[in-house]
Amino acid sequence: MTPEKTISGFSKLRKRDKIKWIAKNFFTDPEHVMNELISYWHGDAAQQKILDGFSENTISNFPMPYGVAPNFLIDGKTYVVPMVIEESSVVAAASAAAKFWMSRGGFKTEILDTQKVGQVHFKWSGNPEKLKGIFPQIKELLILESKDITVNMEQRGGGILDIELLDFNEEEKGLYQIRAYFDTCDSMGANFVNSCLESFGATLRNYVIKSDKLAEDEKDVLIVMSILSNYTPDCLVRASVSCKVDELGDFAGGLNSETFAEKFVTAVKIAHIDPYRATTHNKGIYNGVDAVALATGNDFRAIESCGHTYASRDGKYRSLSYAQVENGIFKFWIDLPLAIGTVGGLTTLHPIAKRSIELLGNPDAKELMSIIASTGLAQNFAAIRSLVTTGIQKGHMKMHLQNILNQMKATEEESSKALKYFDDRVVSFAGVRNFLDSIR
Repeated sequence: MTPEKTISGFSKLRKRDKIKWIAKNFFTDPEHVMNELISYWHGDAAQQKILDGFSENTISNFPMPYGVAPNFLIDGKTYVVPMVIEESSVVAAASAAAKFWMSRGGFKTEILDTQKVGQVHFKWSGNPEKLKGIFPQIKELLILESKDITVNMEQRGGGILDIELLDFNEEEKGLYQIRAYFDTCDSMGANFVNSCLESFGATLRNYVIKSDKLAEDEKDVLIVMSILSNYTPDCLVRASVSCKVDELGDFAGGLNSETFAEKFVTAVKIAHIDPYRATTHNKGIYNGVDAVALATGNDFRAIESCGHTYASRDGKYRSLSYAQVENGIFKFWIDLPLAIGTVGGLTTLHPIAKRSIELLGNPDAKELMSIIASTGLAQNFAAIRSLVTTGIQKGHMKMHLQNILNQMKATEEESSKALKYFDDRVVSFAGVRNFLDSIR
């Protein structure tokens, strides 16, 4: 690496100086690049300061489209759902699915559980049975000595739900885990959980050192790490839609409701059989889930990581959604693990995330779980509907046409002509380029 492309003390530079150094050393037109990056700063200096505080070494902002999907009827209440995503047709598809199901009873949801999970991993060389025998006393002490952390959460109706000891000696000699379960109410709860776990680790270490029930050669415990788990299979929401098969109506290509239902159910079964299909199938679900998570300031990376683990819980990666036709009723549903929050973190600090929460009627965490799961189900329905009828590319490429035109620097007049020309034609990059060449 050349010396001019390395730097010491970069984090201590002012933001403009960071940009100046980067522009000078990594771009051929440094002045233009510097002005461009500064142009994306928030016009309100106070708001920009908030945004800068979310990360480190910030030099600019990365704009993403903020859209809305109206007509979501969820548990009898109508929502306009905020979505932050850059992929063409996602918001349109969610909106179309929401409108489709609005006249068929809308989305129904059920919160199956809201438990969060944390772990203290440690090594201890004594007799496993002795540790298991004294663990009830250790458990009481863990709860007691973390009271200063849990008291406020308990006042809100949450706190520690349970603590158990797991023995991993068969996999790694001397390895154990304290697994704890928490209710964090309307917060995602990562900081709360991690604080409790670090308290548990300190309590465990002190107990082992001071205990008169352990021999001197048993008083050595190594706390490896204390951290929450993003796998929360017991923080689960179910969202569903259903109607009589003949109420589904007719579909593009002359497809009647019975044939559509059969193809749809089969498509979902394929995603349970074939991991190659399941991966793309679930990615479509997260097009909707992630977009709402981003819009509301929730951690989409943790949400997705959990969902993909949950999809593999029986040892094979499968669809997160299910479909069936039984007694003439079409039913489509999803069970989705969602550890989210509506207070604290970005949901409270990010100016647009706060507006998103307000747009949704200031839901609590359970209600937001229902909204996010319904949006994921809507996105999945729209994608499968396209796949089993017209094919996915027709609608997607129509939405992508404007992106291609922008990339080719088409004028407003050229774009207008292109939109008309491709109204009944297949959209492709080469096709658009040839059309523009023909009219220029």
